[in-house]
Amino acid sequence: MRWSVALTARMREYGPPQMLPRALPERAHEFVRHGDIALVFGNEHTGLSNADVERCSALAHIPANPAYSSLNLAQAVQVLAYELRLAFQEPAAALKLVDAGGQHTSSDEIEGMYAHLEQALVALEFLDPDNPKKLMSRVRRLFARAGLEHEEVNILRGIAKHILMRGGEYDGKR
Repeated sequence: MRWSVALTARMREYGPPQMLPRALPERAHEFVRHGDIALVFGNEHTGLSNADVERCSALAHIPANPAYSSLNLAQAVQVLAYELRLAFQEPAAALKLVDAGGQHTSSDEIEGMYAHLEQALVALEFLDPDNPKKLMSRVRRLFARAGLEHEEVNILRGIAKHILMRGGEYDGKR
């Protein structure tokens, strides 16, 4: 998966960068040329877990009546499908595409990088695993905004590897 968007009934203080459904198609066009994209919906009763939301590249919220801000699943799917359909009917030039020129990274590679960075931050005693606060959520948000390419993920993993090697905690698996 190259890019994923979590759909939520409420905006969140932490997590991936947030956008309105109208903004999704332009970003989707950037990523669909390099691989699969996903719209991630939760169930109607509980929505998505925080862990599911954090694994996504972006977060979208469909503005609705504040008295009843949650749409049912079919309505949310329909709104986003409509926005994507309209945008993908337009010529690509009309969407003001920006080609980063680099190789986009899969969700699994990004998740591996986050786990590796977390391990290095714990080794540096910068992150207390017993009291992590929102550090990793903020790190995820920072990198999600950056739209990391494959080589950038490798650089960050190399930094994490060398931190762990210096501390004698490198397990040789990453």
